[in-house]
Amino acid sequence: MDAQYRPDQVEREAQEYWENQETFKVTEQPGKEKFYCLSMFPYPSGRLHMGHVRNYTIGDVISRYQRMQGKNVLQPMGWDAFGLPAENAAIKNKVAPAKWTFENIDYMKGQLKRLGFGYDWDRELATYTPEYYRWEQWFFTKLYEKGLVYRKMSTVNWDPEDQTVLANEQVIDGRGWRSGALVEQKEIPQWFIKITDYADELLNDLDQLDGWPEQVKTMQRNWIGRSEGVEMAFAIDGEEPLRVYTTRPDTLMGVSYVAVAAAHPLAKKAAAANHEVADFVEECLHNKVAEADMATMEKKGIFTGLHATHPISGEQVPVWVANFVLMSYGTGAVMAVPAHDQRDFEFARKYDLPIKQVIEPANGEAIDLEKEAFTGKGRLVNSAGFSGNTSAEAFDAIAAWLNERGLGEKKVNYRLRDWGVSRQRYWGAPIPMVETEDGGLHPTPEDQLPVALPTDVEMDGVKSPIKADPEWAKTTWNGQPALRETDTFDTFMESSWYYARYCCPRNDQAMLDPAAANYWLPVDQYVGGIEHAILHLLYSRFFHKLMRDAGLLDSDEPFKRLLCQGMVLKDGAKMSKSKGNTVDPQQMIEQYGADTVRLFMMFAAPPEQSLEWNDTGVEGAHRFIKRLWRMVAEHVEGGATPALDPSALSADAKAVRRKTHETIQKVSDDFSRRYTFNTAIAAVMELINDTGRLAAEDEQARAVRQEALEAAVLLLSPIIPHAAHQLWRALGHDDAVIDAVWPEVDESALVKDSVELVVQVNGKVRAKLEAPADADNAALETLAMAEENVRKFIDGNTVRKVIVVPGKLVNIVAN
Repeated sequence: MDAQYRPDQVEREAQEYWENQETFKVTEQPGKEKFYCLSMFPYPSGRLHMGHVRNYTIGDVISRYQRMQGKNVLQPMGWDAFGLPAENAAIKNKVAPAKWTFENIDYMKGQLKRLGFGYDWDRELATYTPEYYRWEQWFFTKLYEKGLVYRKMSTVNWDPEDQTVLANEQVIDGRGWRSGALVEQKEIPQWFIKITDYADELLNDLDQLDGWPEQVKTMQRNWIGRSEGVEMAFAIDGEEPLRVYTTRPDTLMGVSYVAVAAAHPLAKKAAAANHEVADFVEECLHNKVAEADMATMEKKGIFTGLHATHPISGEQVPVWVANFVLMSYGTGAVMAVPAHDQRDFEFARKYDLPIKQVIEPANGEAIDLEKEAFTGKGRLVNSAGFSGNTSAEAFDAIAAWLNERGLGEKKVNYRLRDWGVSRQRYWGAPIPMVETEDGGLHPTPEDQLPVALPTDVEMDGVKSPIKADPEWAKTTWNGQPALRETDTFDTFMESSWYYARYCCPRNDQAMLDPAAANYWLPVDQYVGGIEHAILHLLYSRFFHKLMRDAGLLDSDEPFKRLLCQGMVLKDGAKMSKSKGNTVDPQQMIEQYGADTVRLFMMFAAPPEQSLEWNDTGVEGAHRFIKRLWRMVAEHVEGGATPALDPSALSADAKAVRRKTHETIQKVSDDFSRRYTFNTAIAAVMELINDTGRLAAEDEQARAVRQEALEAAVLLLSPIIPHAAHQLWRALGHDDAVIDAVWPEVDESALVKDSVELVVQVNGKVRAKLEAPADADNAALETLAMAEENVRKFIDGNTVRKVIVVPGKLVNIVAN
């Protein structure tokens, strides 16, 4: 073999071998254990970044390891190709999104191949192709027929100058990114899928996901936000009762005002009669509606002039419009208890509204309502007949009181809202619905699917091409003139089921082939960033249950095990173009080779932790591969290696052989159970160091070196597969390392002839000694007593007791 490590040549030859052999192409093999490993697919932005490289390296290492366990391994790759960035790039570069996307996919695919990732490219998919989104459209029509899809008015960001809907990221300081006009909150009809129908199942089934990080499951539980409370009615003269929901009915007697959203009917009525209220409502319509913005913005409000009747006390409480209440959450109205809710407290102090204590701490501690609200639970005071009850007792008592009088009832509520899938942008899958002239809404007939998105378009940055072209929308339904829906799907739709389509990506007769889907699914290992912990994973779980209920697959959950890899940092900050701290993967590959980049990515940090990019570390990874290469080359130059005879080994050779099998044992555990690939690599590095120090004084020492080098190559092959491909052949194997099995531990090699023991006198270490591994307690005691330094501390004293812990220590108690 060439003693010089030449990564370009080594990697090219390995990749040519895999491609010629169709190494990673897989089919269903009933009876053989499968392993489906999936990394979250990328948006084809143009070039891979180091976050991509880390994500896909982790997935590839796991896939290759599982292959070595004899499993039928599926590792596919595709492209999350729709979305706003392509539209923006099309406007900027004056090129159609489809062309821009296709060119990016072509380039990025070449980068992925250069890194040696073992994908079954025959299963490649791109979400922007009609062959893919046709089935998404078909499925949507089936959900509509089952009553799981509906259309209703919903609030969006509206640019009044460009006359277009804006995504949240297109609203900058309250203004449209392109026009600079003040953005309004406008209601337009949008399509929704009833994810709330599955809220309990989505919540309860989290308990099945033992292979998910607890942090992610907690984030999903919080997002679903199941709560038990009471919904009640506050009467208003001449109006429909104002319904509010609260999880704290124990504080009901402390209500000093109620607040409604700017879009609430009561706010609109008050605005019509009062220009100050109208101005405030108009101001609220320019606010962002994201919850994060609501939490941090200044709380403001205005009195409507209306009063509501307290359902228990009968007192009149003022009705305010408040900017922190959203029509899209709950009933669009809240009861405000300033003494026991900090937001309500700050609002009441600002507008000089009453603050009435109705809960006191159960332990009798004093509270200061001049400073802040007391938000804990305790015992009721100033609460009429409910005073003296604990908060828990009052929950039931007040709920029962209201229920008996038809004023309220216990209710389970969710923070989760139905999934709004409409987007008013162009670059997405058209929503397959039509509207006839009589106002009827109908799913697009199956024989008219897919509703194809035109791709030869020009983008002006203002209006979607399919909205700007009235001819595109014209169609017929059941012989009647009709108009197609010109909204497109939220791109979460495509990413919510792509993992399942990989099971049968070329099937043009059905969304899924149940036999293939049930063989491969659920995904055994999913790898992706924590930023997708809520929406993508929640929608994927929801979609999986929808597909199950449609008879397309059998399992309840899409992903058995989830690994959320940490970010790649440089100089303590996440890599980004805006920070000017990016590192180009292509440049690193050209300088050091793909294996070096892969090795560094896996060695620098455990996969779930952030990785600090370090040029020195990359160079160190490169030096290690060169050292391994050189050791194998020098070993091979020595000629043929004899069969290993464990009974003929010197002490040094035995020690290295024991180290080999200890390393196999540790690395196997690190790969299979712990996913601590960095410690696995460190263990192999130690083995290489020990092997390098073993003098080849006889043929059996060479045999031990052969075994150690083979083990090192096998253990590292999932991480540095190109180098391992060549090194395995150089070590005399005709088969390719990609087809080799994971090395097994020889338990006999782990047995030690001697052990080192610590000798203590009265608890203090006085000596260390080598003893035969099979020595009994009496022999160990005799050896310990014979140690010169031990004799110094026991001479002249009476030995009261000797404690022997076999294989570890001898403790002598003397005085």
